[in-house]
Amino acid sequence: MANKHSSRALTGALWIYNPWLDLIVGCGAWSAPLLLLAYLSIASSTLTWSVAFYGLALFFNYPHYMATIYRAYHREADFNRYRIFTVHITFLVLLTAVLSHFWYSALPWIFTLYLTGSPWHYSGQNYGLFMMFARRAGGHPSRVQRHAIYSAFLLSYAILFVNFHTGPSSDPLFISLNLPGSFSSALLIVLAVAFLGCSVYGLSSLIGQTGLRGMLPSLTLFATQFTWFLLPTVLALGGGFHVPQSRYSTGVLAVMHSAQYLWITSYYARREALAEGRQTWRPFAYFAILFAGGIALFIPGPWIASHVFHFDFSRSFLIFTALVNIHHFILDGAIWKLREGRIAALLLHSQVRAAEAATQARSRLIDGFRWIAGPSPRARALRISLAAALLIWGTVDQIHYYLALRNDNLVDLERASRLAAYDTPVQMRLAQKAIDANQTDEAIAAWKRAMTSSPSDPSPRNAYLQFLTSKQRYREAYEITRAATKRSPQDAQLLMNHGILALQLGHDQEAVEAWRAAVKNDPTLADARFYLGAELDRENKPSDALPQYEKYLELVAQQGPANRPPAAKIIGVALKVADCQLRMNQSDAALQSFELARKVAAQTGEPKLESFASVNQATLLAQRNKTTEAQQLFQRALFLDDSLHDVSSEAADLYSYARFLSVAKFPPRLAYAVLLRADLLAQGAGSTTSATASDLRKNLERQLGPQAVALRQNSDSALADALAAKP
Repeated sequence: MANKHSSRALTGALWIYNPWLDLIVGCGAWSAPLLLLAYLSIASSTLTWSVAFYGLALFFNYPHYMATIYRAYHREADFNRYRIFTVHITFLVLLTAVLSHFWYSALPWIFTLYLTGSPWHYSGQNYGLFMMFARRAGGHPSRVQRHAIYSAFLLSYAILFVNFHTGPSSDPLFISLNLPGSFSSALLIVLAVAFLGCSVYGLSSLIGQTGLRGMLPSLTLFATQFTWFLLPTVLALGGGFHVPQSRYSTGVLAVMHSAQYLWITSYYARREALAEGRQTWRPFAYFAILFAGGIALFIPGPWIASHVFHFDFSRSFLIFTALVNIHHFILDGAIWKLREGRIAALLLHSQVRAAEAATQARSRLIDGFRWIAGPSPRARALRISLAAALLIWGTVDQIHYYLALRNDNLVDLERASRLAAYDTPVQMRLAQKAIDANQTDEAIAAWKRAMTSSPSDPSPRNAYLQFLTSKQRYREAYEITRAATKRSPQDAQLLMNHGILALQLGHDQEAVEAWRAAVKNDPTLADARFYLGAELDRENKPSDALPQYEKYLELVAQQGPANRPPAAKIIGVALKVADCQLRMNQSDAALQSFELARKVAAQTGEPKLESFASVNQATLLAQRNKTTEAQQLFQRALFLDDSLHDVSSEAADLYSYARFLSVAKFPPRLAYAVLLRADLLAQGAGSTTSATASDLRKNLERQLGPQAVALRQNSDSALADALAAKP
């Protein structure tokens, strides 16, 4: 039996073209070296390899999509048989392409579907080729065996799917399911065990039927499936290696899949032509159709949408890329099935005569295509003109892509901008490079083009606003945000910025309304709460300001340490809370707020704010006759003032301490010594003595009598006693 299997494997019946081409391209034997080369090369030269992969897409990726279109549309029988896909699904995809140019939030959902569906599509193709080679080698798997092999391919995809959707997404175009890591780890173990069981059962049974040598192409395909989809997960679990989701739809993996697809469809097209009675099959003409058609599928749409409608070129390209892929997944899944007699006849050398499965029926649509492909001079001229136009268009697209990636070259970015004026990423890079070169007008023009092409994208607007505010061109910035809020009345960040600019220009009420709208649309926007509270506080509306301050502190407490604002800002808000509470006669609550501010300041190393909070807390404690606690806080504040050499604050705090000592019935000499020190510091700082301080001084001098004169001459001892005094 083994000899029989080996002899069949050595015959031409097993191979599509020849063993080397079939194994390397068709079965993906080049996967491991190419993936390793791409990984190492991209790390060293991102620009070079990005351009290289974009160029390879022109010759591999784009034609491979056109191969499916050619397969489904060039024969009337196939066109009508798959009408739900060739007409209705195609119409829905085209409609989605149009609508997604107006619905900004649609792209991430479309792109997520594309990125998640790509490995499924790749897996399906690998499984189909696996079964094709197994059957060409003489294998006849039972229903259970087929299901085991199919389950193994399906489980390998499921493992990658879980890996994709574990944790939050780092790509704004990919919407992750955000599966918990612990759940994913347990699920991956279950899937891996199931994969191993299905693989061992399915492969062992097939090898028993065909022999190991006959299974060589199928086993190579199985190894390719493992390399493409299981190996990244194994590496991620073992060493923290992570491959972005987009790598499975772009780059070398997509090129290998496309080359594999062209390899099998070209063989099918040749066999089909011979089955239909044509004496020769012209591979050059076939690939020319795929090449030109592939360009037509991907390139004209984004360029037309960008130039005619001033739509963001990059965004339009992503929309077309995702939708053409999705359409390809659907159509390809419908038309390629080994259980269909015609496909089996052409791919498996079955006994069914392939010619009998062909149909010669034609429709006017098909006849039209046939005329274009026909020998008439006008048809030939039309073909040449279309091919030349598409070739030029594709060349321009490649040049634009290369120039757009030249971030360090202002001239190249300007050239890319002239080719596609409404390419937002290019305009953003051009603006930054122009600013670096002090070409302000060029930068402004680039930002404006970016804002025009992507009115719903806040990035160009925010970059332009940052530039205007840095140059104190507040009026221009205000006009931009005012116009933008009319288009995006629910953009909380925009409303907050508009409020800041409105306040800067004296439009106080407009600022308050903008901030109220911001917190209504996004109750978690802490900074909007802060600005709203501060303005209401300034307008002497403590009852309105207090809830905003308190909500701000609550939101900040929920943020991680890395995302929190500076400690000084948090402490400042806590002090404002206490001040509002005092004005609302909520002294108990104010005391707690001052204590909170003081403790946070002490923990975060903010001595000036700690001193301020300590004096205010001490004052409230003194009113409650808690002399010991109050005195300790006063003394702590004065110690901090002295260590900071903050003369003005120390003078003010000394006045407060002197009043405390006097009211608390400490010896008058202590309060008087503190007051003398406060007067000396105030004079040095150029401050004037308040009426309250003057009255206190006169009162203490009456109490001290002649002793006051001696203290004025030498108060050091009394001052030291005051600063160290116990209750």
